[in-house]
Amino acid sequence: MRIANILIANGLATAADIVAARESQAVDGGALRDCLVRVGNVRAADLDRVMNMAPNSPISLEDTGLSAASLLNLMVKVIHQGSETTLSNLGAVMKLPPRAVRALIDLATERQLLEVLGAERQGGVTQMRYALSLKGKEWARQAMEQNEYIGPAPVPLAVYCEQIGRQRIAAERVDRAMVDRAFRDLIVSPALVREIGPAVNSGRSILLYGAPGNGKTSIGERVGSLFREVIYIPYCFEVEGQIIKVFDPSVHKEIENLNDELSEMRSLRREDIDTRWVACWRPLLITGGELNLEMLDLSFNSLAKFYEAPLHIKALGGIFLIDDFGRQLVSPSALLNRWIVPMESRVEHLKLHTGKTFEVPFDELVIFSTNLSPGGLMDPAFLRRIPYKIEVGGPSADQYRLIFQVVARKHGLEAGDWVIDEIINELRVRNDFPLASFQPKFIIDQVLAAAKFDGVTPCFTPEYLALALGNLHTSDTPGYRPPGETNPIPGGHDGDSGDERPTVTH
Repeated sequence: MRIANILIANGLATAADIVAARESQAVDGGALRDCLVRVGNVRAADLDRVMNMAPNSPISLEDTGLSAASLLNLMVKVIHQGSETTLSNLGAVMKLPPRAVRALIDLATERQLLEVLGAERQGGVTQMRYALSLKGKEWARQAMEQNEYIGPAPVPLAVYCEQIGRQRIAAERVDRAMVDRAFRDLIVSPALVREIGPAVNSGRSILLYGAPGNGKTSIGERVGSLFREVIYIPYCFEVEGQIIKVFDPSVHKEIENLNDELSEMRSLRREDIDTRWVACWRPLLITGGELNLEMLDLSFNSLAKFYEAPLHIKALGGIFLIDDFGRQLVSPSALLNRWIVPMESRVEHLKLHTGKTFEVPFDELVIFSTNLSPGGLMDPAFLRRIPYKIEVGGPSADQYRLIFQVVARKHGLEAGDWVIDEIINELRVRNDFPLASFQPKFIIDQVLAAAKFDGVTPCFTPEYLALALGNLHTSDTPGYRPPGETNPIPGGHDGDSGDERPTVTH
């Protein structure tokens, strides 16, 4: 991944800006950084901040932060898996630059672990092919007994912790315009948007609570889309000789090369970032009723003898949304007790199967979302540790009307005033049910399904509305009153004005 693509992803420059900077450099000279500031709409301070966040690519074996023995173990396992290899193939698998791989090959050759098989051409370049010697095969066997991990070289724990601190989520500012854009497709109150902004900028935990069906999960997902900075996730890290995998394609959205023209262009200060790290958007990890305490511990594969990082570690630098909190298999109190220390100290302690414990910075935005009473889920001590408590209530009648009309139009329907009036009257007046944001889509989906069954063009009719409203609740729902005959009111079956308003009956 070139630094140029990182600048584009962060919105600090365009491909045209970078090409123009290169052309300016060719004519007038000077550092490419200064040329980019001169021809682009980017401040030097912003440019330096983004560039300095990227992990430096190691030049030597010492720069990797790993012991020579650890790197040799990994290299011989890579070769053992494929029977033979070249320098570029090793670099591609281990995610190390050519100079570091060459030093590792030289070290292995000195120890008589490799045999040279001859040369071959790859991509127009002649490279030597290597295979394991008998001594190398024995080394590989012993290395596989320690662990069967084969892949990118890990980064040291200390380097991982340093990078977490460098890309803290609270360091990224989210302004009003960003919040407005993220919530533009949701109909929410301005007061809610006003509460969300400061909570997100704090980087601290948030509690979203309120009746079901009013968009708490959607709000949490929109929070995840607010952040636009690129961060770096390691494929894995090493602690006490143990390897822990972190990068997960199902969680981490990798930044792709955004412009082919830049793929051959040298970067601003160095050729590449450290490719043991993956440039990603800040992760958004959502978990629900399936969450249990075991998911918050390191997962050790007793056969392969390496670890998978727990969910909240994969979410570091991003957002961890615990949806439907209180409905997990584990009790709320047990889950909350597990979170008290990291939320308070901003440090998480993890234990290896050897009994050794280590710590990592706990830097992520934790969002609890629940439709249960917070007072029944959390004691005052834990509620105090959640600085932002945002109630997500139902829509007003005007908001409900707008939501209904928007959803109806998306499905090619026109909802006349009589339709929405009748629904609101049935819910609020006849049955004293609260309005909820999910109801318009629920009702419209029911109308579409009924029309499909009848083989007719979808439209709002008293019969279809009665079926839909009847499925919103059951007969034993508190406050439910069976519908009876209602007085004729103006309207038409298809939402147009008419002399009579159809009655909604069950």
